[in-house]
This record gives sequence, structure tokens and C-alpha cells, in this order.
Amino acid sequence: MRQFDEMYSRLPAAGDTGQVRDHYLAYARWLQAQDPQTMIARREEAEMIFRRVGITFAVYGELDEDKNKDEGGTERLIPFDLIPRVIAANEWRGMEAGLVQRVTALNRFIHDVYHDQEILKAGVVPREQIERNAQFRPEMVGVDVPNQIYSHISGIDIVRAPDSAGKGEYYVLEDNLRVPSGVSYMLEDRKMMMRLFPELFSQHRVAPVAHYPDLLLETLRASSPSTTDNPTVVVLTPGMYNSAYFEHAFLAQQMGVELVEGQDLFVKDKFVYMRTTRGPKRVDVIYRRVDDDFLDPHVFRPTSTLGCAGLMEAYRAGHVAICNAVGTGVADDKSIYPYVPDMIKFYLGEEPILKNVPTYQCRKPDDLQYTLAHLKDLVVKEVHGAGGYGMLVGPASTQAEIERFRGALLANPEGYIAQPTLSLSSCPTYVDKGIAPRHIDLRPFVLSGRTVQMVPGGLTRVALKEGSLVVNSSQGGGTKDTWILQD
Repeated sequence: MRQFDEMYSRLPAAGDTGQVRDHYLAYARWLQAQDPQTMIARREEAEMIFRRVGITFAVYGELDEDKNKDEGGTERLIPFDLIPRVIAANEWRGMEAGLVQRVTALNRFIHDVYHDQEILKAGVVPREQIERNAQFRPEMVGVDVPNQIYSHISGIDIVRAPDSAGKGEYYVLEDNLRVPSGVSYMLEDRKMMMRLFPELFSQHRVAPVAHYPDLLLETLRASSPSTTDNPTVVVLTPGMYNSAYFEHAFLAQQMGVELVEGQDLFVKDKFVYMRTTRGPKRVDVIYRRVDDDFLDPHVFRPTSTLGCAGLMEAYRAGHVAICNAVGTGVADDKSIYPYVPDMIKFYLGEEPILKNVPTYQCRKPDDLQYTLAHLKDLVVKEVHGAGGYGMLVGPASTQAEIERFRGALLANPEGYIAQPTLSLSSCPTYVDKGIAPRHIDLRPFVLSGRTVQMVPGGLTRVALKEGSLVVNSSQGGGTKDTWILQD
């Protein structure tokens, strides 16, 4: 299988230093001059600092379907790699334009689905794909949200794979529109690199990312209902046992807003208040890190203690903004993903800048037959799956695993999609035996408020296991700093 490496146009071999890509040349010269023992010491220092700061995440068992379940998992440190992923300025400009286009179309789609449903009437997206979608919320039909923005914070997973000429081409692998996580690691990775290697940042014009919390707060405030000129923003967390609790606390602290749990909020006269030592304080914007099902026990899961009773009533009345909006999940379902290029054409009248990965929808009989016949060559995913669970990577699976998955697929074909196994681009990475190529992806964070904007870069995740294509932290993946070079 043809491969694309971010740093080398020709990978180093025995007695050969390889051929370095132009935008990596300065870094490669610096790396070659480093003493291996010094780099080992820096890796140990980074791990010590991350551990001291408490940058960990909890891992739940494979069968734990409730991501907000109030049970603690195993606390882990996400491995951090010292070698950055570097992207040239012109490449980033193209990616940024594609991300703005895609997120704009997705927000138009969600609004349409809960209002006029023009795209369904036109037959571009099959109606049953919406009405039978587990993430479709009938409670949101006809509900107007500020600026018609539903996904205020979008985490778009991008991979790079070689084209027929061997050049790297970017593809969108997944749209994360509900409660996308990982931005705290993007920020902390950059802070760590600047602390360990300050000289590198005087040698390279790396675009900054530290202003992300300012942009996030600006985006959240812009989503506020028109009931106040000075909106109060809070971050709603399921609590300290959630896998991303560090990030919730980190973002609240960075924005200078309150971190609250459901028990800290109450509704009175269709307005939301938080309890404070000085008495109740009205809340205008909730950046929620809690799934829809847990937000309001009066409307969704009656047993939930993670949300606030009456929240949806206040929301429908237009007295509070919820970011991301309730019901955004209908657009990031993997069964909807194949239709995003059509959404871009339908709503914007434009050709997609960023390509989708070709996708087989197993609910379609022909696609199912093809998938069953080529399981050993495909990646098969649950349409509602997350965290790298519930998927089959055909080339890396045993025959027994393939046959077990075949049974699951036949039992519930509507629950799966299949994609060709892309040869994800690699990047040099520190492993036990030295430096070796490992597969990576990229999650830029796109903010939609009065405008669509983002910091240059994102979270680069790396599959640390040799040959693995699974980059999720819950599956042993690590992270890298992402450098966008300025002209």
C-alpha cells in the first residue's frame, strides 16, 4: 500500500537520512543536532509536568454505553510526542476554507431538518434517515435558536492519504458536532513545546493557538438570547468522574466563567439560574458537555441527575442558549456523513473543497453485500459509535474477529457503515526503539458564532502502536503539537 509521510518524501533507511519536505527542513536540521539523551530527558520532563498538572482522562469499559455515567474509570495520562506535526501555510488555507464551507452547510442542514425540511422534500437526504435516526430530537422541531447556529463548536476529524500520484490529500473522516473534546490537549501540547524547546519558536513562524479560549468565549456570548447585553456563560459538566473533566475545568478557568453541575442550576419562570454564595444568578448561555439524553429529566431520561429539570422549557422560550444545541447529533451520525457533500451543493451551491472518504451504507442491500464480501479490506464502524469502539479494521483483524463482526453486521445492517482502509499519513514519532513513523489524524476546532473562525491548527492524534490506524486516546493513542507555519 502506498504511504505518505508528513516529514519525508522518502523515508530514512539504513545509512540514508531520507528526503525531507521543504517545510520541515529547519526542524529536521535541529532534530539531527539533538543529543538522544537530552530528548529522553525532555520526554520524561513532559510526562512529569502533565502528571503534576493533572492532564489525565478516564477510560471506561468497552461495554459502558453511557458516556456520562457517574462511575470512574481508569485514570490515564495521554502520551505526548515531542516531534510536532508541521503543516505549510498554503495547505492550511485550503483546509480552513474547506472547514468553513463544511460547518456552514452542516448548520444549515440542522436548521432545515428541524424547520422546513427542504432537503428531505428534494429527496437529497432520505426522510427515513432522519426520522429513524436515534439522534433526531422531535422536541426541537420548530424551535428557533440564536443566529440559526446549532453546532457552535465543531471538531472535524481530518486524515491525509496518498493519491494516485503519491501526494498527500486531505479527507474528512468524521464530523463531531455534539460535545467534541480534545481542545485542551491542543493548548497544553503547545504550552509544553514552548516550555521545553523555546528556541524552536524563534526559528519557526508558528501560528499561535493560545487565543482559542478568547474565541470560544466570544462565540458563546454571540449565541446568547437577546434578553441581555451582558450574558452570563457557564460550562456544564457531568462531574469529576467524566473522562473529559480536566478539559471542562480547564476551559471554564481559561474563559473566566463558572464550571457547574446540574445540581447547581434551577429553572424559575422559564429562566435558568445558578446557585451562588450571593444568591441565584441568571444564566444566559450553557456550554454543555453533557449529552442530550441527560440534559432535562422532564423531557429526556427521567432518572438523570446530570442536567436541570425544566431546562428545555427555558430553552424553547428563548431565555437560554445551549451550546451545542440540542439535536445537533442528527448531523454527525455516521449514516448522515455520506450526504455532507450533497448538503454543500444543496445549501451553498458550491463543490466541496474537502473530500469525504468513500462510504458504503450497509442499510443498502448492494452496499451490504459488497461489505460482507470485502470485510478483510474495509473499516466497518457503528453509526453511533465513538472512541474507536464498535469498529472492525479488516486488514488488522483475525479471521475469527471478522466472522464475529459479520454476525453483528447481518443482525443489524442499518447500524453500520464501511469505508476503504486508507493508508493514513505518518509522522516521525518517538517510540521505545527510537524514532519511527506512526499514523496520525487531525481534529481542528471550528467555532461558529457571528462568523465561522478557528485557530490555526488542531489536535493531532497519533497511533503509537506500530501499524495501528486507531488514534483514539481511549485505545492507546497519543498527541502531538500541530504547527501551522506562517508565510
